[in-house]
Order: sequence, then structure tokens, then C-alpha cells
Amino acid sequence: MSEPARVESRPARPGFGFARRHGATLTAWHADSAEIACRQGVRPEVLAELRRHLGVELHLTPYEPVAFERLLRDLYEQGDDARAMVSDLDERLDLKTLADELPEPEDLLESEDDAPIIRLINALLTEAVKEGASDIHVEPFESRLVVRFRIDGVLREVLAPQKGIANAVVSRIKVMAKLDIAEKRLPQDGRIGLRIAGRPVDVRVSTIPAGHGERVVLR
Repeated sequence: MSEPARVESRPARPGFGFARRHGATLTAWHADSAEIACRQGVRPEVLAELRRHLGVELHLTPYEPVAFERLLRDLYEQGDDARAMVSDLDERLDLKTLADELPEPEDLLESEDDAPIIRLINALLTEAVKEGASDIHVEPFESRLVVRFRIDGVLREVLAPQKGIANAVVSRIKVMAKLDIAEKRLPQDGRIGLRIAGRPVDVRVSTIPAGHGERVVLR
């Protein structure tokens, strides 16, 4: 008997961090090429790296910056990594340990791996449910990002990681809540549906422009 033909898996879509920072990402596969959405003004070396990663010819569709940000929201909200974020969160996540293990801001921003931020957000949501918090406040200040839980009507600080991760944290929460990541000047409201310990939890999300960046409240 002859062996069945092997079906080679195709490379994964670049991570959200790469796409937003460098202005290009994969939108569709063809037999011997790939469709690429790119922000106007994308650097040639970024496209060269994408071609190397995907291993096929690229067909480019340019987008205005705001339209590109909205496309990213739609693509990555529907993607596997977003579904993983809002599926059954791991109760074993240790909030303070994850915060201590976060890379330095410049390392995090250069990383193509969004996993540290995703793990931190998962841990925040899980810890808030375990502590009986009615809401989570995420607010950037001049030198740090402050996370507080409201428990029994009182706001309590639970975490104060480096300010450099603020944009990444807020952007990820906005993707999860299906908000416009390009809009930073106006308040927005959305929802995140997730499961913790096997039970569904509906989280309302509000973003508010503030002095040192966007403030986020999750209820």
C-alpha cells in the first residue's frame, strides 16, 4: 500500500503585536500566494520578512491607518489567540508571579509574542472573580500602570507593573471586547464573554481617555 500524501501545514498568521507594530499581516491563503493587508507606508523589509515567513508570493492590499487598525481588531478578535483568551481561563494563574515575570518594557514591545500580556489579563480576570471583585480598574499614571479591584465597595490596589506595558494591556482588552483599538480620544463600551471554572461570566468593558493614556474599567 502506498503512503498517503502528506498535507503540509501553512505558517501561522503573524501575532497581533507584529501586525500592529509593523503594519502588515496575513488575511488569506491562495494555492501559491498569500493576501497581505498592509498599512500605507509599510517598510519594504517588513514585507520581505513576511515573504520569508510565509514562503510564497505576496499580494498586497494597502489600508489607511485607521482602517488598518479596524481590520486588525476584526481579524484578531476572530482568531485562535482571541478565542483562547475568552475561553475557560486557568484558575491556577498566579497574578503576582506573572507580573514579576513580565519582560522589561522595551523587551516586551519588541517581542512578537503577545503571550505575557494575555496571561496577565487572564490572571487579572480570574483573580477578580476569586476575590469577589465587582469591577477592575486599569489606569496608567506617569510612571506605572495601576490595577485596582473594587471589593465590598472599596478600591484596592492589587498590581502596579511598569508603565511601558500599558498600551499593550489596553489594546488587548479592547480586542477582547470588540472595541475600536484605533479610537483613543472618545469613551467606548463593549463586552467580553468568558468562562471561569466552567461557568460563563459576562464582563462589561468601558474605556475612558485619561491624562496618561486610556483608563479601562471592567465590571
